[in-house]
Amino acid sequence: MVEYKQNSHSVWDVKYHLIWVTKYRFKVLRGEVAVRLRDLLRQVCQGRDVVIVQGSVSPDHVHMLVSVPPQLAPAKLVQ
Repeated sequence: MVEYKQNSHSVWDVKYHLIWVTKYRFKVLRGEVAVRLRDLLRQVCQGRDVVIVQGSVSPDHVHMLVSVPPQLAPAKLVQ
């Protein structure tokens, strides 16, 4: 069942599947770098009221499924 969120004027359920890839697919997201990246992504999402539904950090890319408020454009989220 879909859990809708609401504010005073709308009801919404907006989810984006975001993928970041390292340059030339170099496998640099390992160890402390991967942990630091995960922590930074969590901090950015908390600051913008974004809920991380699911995510993973692989050695050469990052997958995230996020639930965002409708006023937040995808381009602003990934900056």
